[in-house]
Amino acid sequence: MRIPLISILIMLSCLTAASQKPVISFKDVSRESGIDASHISASDNRYIVESMSGGVAVFDCDKDGFLDVVIANGSTVENFKKGGDPFLTLYRQIDGARTKTPKFENVTAAANLTRKGWGMGVTAVDYDGDSNVDLFTTGFNGNAVYRGKGACKFEDVTENSGLKGVGFQTGAAWADYDRDGDLDLFVPGYVSLDLTNLPVFGSSKTCSYRGIRVQCGPRGLPGERDYFYRNKGDGTFEEIGEKIGVGDKDKYFGLGAIFSDYDNDGWVDLYVANDSSPNFLYKNNRDGTFSEVGFETGTSYSGAGVEQGSMGVAFADYDNDGYLDIFVTNFENEHNTLYRNLGVKGFLDVSTEAGVAQPSRRFVGWGTAFADFDNDGFLDLLAVNGHVYPQTELIKSDTVEGFRQAFLLHRNLGNGKFELVTHTSGLQVLPLFSRRGAAFGDLNNDGLIDAVIVNLGDLPTVLLNTTANDNQAIFFKLVQKGKNRDAIGARLTLTTEKRSMIQEVQAGASYLSQNDLRLHFGLAKGEKVQSAEIRWSDGTMQKILNVQPNQIVRVEQGKEVVATAMLRRSNI
Repeated sequence: MRIPLISILIMLSCLTAASQKPVISFKDVSRESGIDASHISASDNRYIVESMSGGVAVFDCDKDGFLDVVIANGSTVENFKKGGDPFLTLYRQIDGARTKTPKFENVTAAANLTRKGWGMGVTAVDYDGDSNVDLFTTGFNGNAVYRGKGACKFEDVTENSGLKGVGFQTGAAWADYDRDGDLDLFVPGYVSLDLTNLPVFGSSKTCSYRGIRVQCGPRGLPGERDYFYRNKGDGTFEEIGEKIGVGDKDKYFGLGAIFSDYDNDGWVDLYVANDSSPNFLYKNNRDGTFSEVGFETGTSYSGAGVEQGSMGVAFADYDNDGYLDIFVTNFENEHNTLYRNLGVKGFLDVSTEAGVAQPSRRFVGWGTAFADFDNDGFLDLLAVNGHVYPQTELIKSDTVEGFRQAFLLHRNLGNGKFELVTHTSGLQVLPLFSRRGAAFGDLNNDGLIDAVIVNLGDLPTVLLNTTANDNQAIFFKLVQKGKNRDAIGARLTLTTEKRSMIQEVQAGASYLSQNDLRLHFGLAKGEKVQSAEIRWSDGTMQKILNVQPNQIVRVEQGKEVVATAMLRRSNI
């Protein structure tokens, strides 16, 4: 029997594809990681507050050079009426120097993280400049503030911090917005809820989805204002949101927030992702106030001029043109939005052209990040997904995703476009969850960016990046003078013989979460670093020469590089 030539070519093509290693690959190591405390949420999510938690942060609480993990626990209406649940669960990484797969132990009790409430998001920064990381957790009807004492020990200072807050607070982002040397905090508010008079499940038009009864909101519910807490320099804060122009007088439904310098003037600006309402881009006026420029810059709405149900946000330079771009995850049928920064011309919605719009239409997006997962020098995109209505399982079909949803992984092709590689990365076969917060960082110091993800009402997911290629990586751990020890807001420009790349230290991103504060750059095989130039958050500049790839480089402001650690990739 003669086999047609076209069939032979197809078979050869399939065999070749099957023999090639995935360009990006992940392994689910959740079970062996030891991160085993389930997020708390009601199974039927009859109220919107039960659908919106929780965040996660990766940081080093014991200064051993390996990332630890803290997760916001959530709660339920029933539990909250009885006092709530512990805000946080803390996991310390153990034997990091000896194990390829990161392993963790639960140290919550020993860390004194005992305060109860309804945890939403979490950040980990040294806000008082004592060299110990502090924890801030947003919550429903009250936040939690823990001052670090070192060695993964904390002191509850909520009551006297000025950060306890009121209402339904969600995301959180830190920066020294006024350049006075210490870190300030922005927290968006979501919806106004009274637990003694909750909206009745399925009771109105805004409590219905595709013909089935669901929780009410956010549309149809009153919104909450946003808050800006200025650091007073003594370990306490004062709320000045309305005074400086970020108080949100229209009370939109705020969720994600991130500081970044979009206009390259050396002062951090602020982007806020609002659910079912226009997003905010606040330009720093450099006089202690902000101006909202979302509409005029093209970042309030989609390119079609439509407000979207925005949740998670990332801010980075995906095309290496020297301007930071914005990626926002949105609700089903609205597509995730990629805003390309055009400099003085504002931003352009390039979601469709870049290839990230169509794949996302079936999903409800939450945590996300720009990260160079394959170390080729171009930032990729990962978005985690999950519906808010468990009742969608009743109508799940070929055109409607269910409550539990898959990942979306987009590989940056380096030409302004992305390729969807979820199906070849190992992510497509993982168990489905309704996912929320996601934090990104190199858990095992092998030069590859990993992820920790909160699954609503279920166990977390820990993804180990197992990408195998000959590319290189370099990390920078920046340490600044004064009280902003974490150098939040600093920008590093890495120059090689091939290109120039920029990264900023950002505290608060994704959805209710925080990524590793170390700056990661991927480099092609043999690519040599010519220089690294740092613009510290106070505006001073510092240039570093003779930096080698495949290291974690520690840079203290105004000092020579004196301490580095080698990455431990087996293939470099």
